[in-house]
Amino acid sequence: MPTPDLCTEAEVADLVDAFYARVREDALLGPFFERHVADWSRHLPKMIDFWSSALRGSKRYRGTPMPVHCALPGLTDAMFEHWLDLFLDTARTRPNRAMAERAVELSRRIADSLWYGYQLHRDPDRMPAGLPMRPLAPTPTPTHGAGHS
Repeated sequence: MPTPDLCTEAEVADLVDAFYARVREDALLGPFFERHVADWSRHLPKMIDFWSSALRGSKRYRGTPMPVHCALPGLTDAMFEHWLDLFLDTARTRPNRAMAERAVELSRRIADSLWYGYQLHRDPDRMPAGLPMRPLAPTPTPTHGAGHS
């Protein structure tokens, strides 16, 4: 359940900015995103609005991601899996553990839903396959130095 107490807007923006910086540098996803995102200065605020709505309940996002993704040519399950891996890795490095855990949970649902919908759109007579749900690695626990409680 989204809640404003989960995280701040600054934490949402940090997550989104860090994630898409990695995407843009990524050998698999970077070139694909560069072909399809015409203006990053418009795309990133939209993604921040999306994650703010999903995590904080801000209701700022106004969009329909399914048709946008269905219109993209050449998406593969490997791309969705890699997007998810990058997102999980990025979320886990954020200091707000509760936000990171919720973002990870939502990202898995989002990736699977978009991949499922993409397949149905591309080949409606074929049963779509879900993304493999690999077990999550344990979330790192912050360590405290001597003398800290």
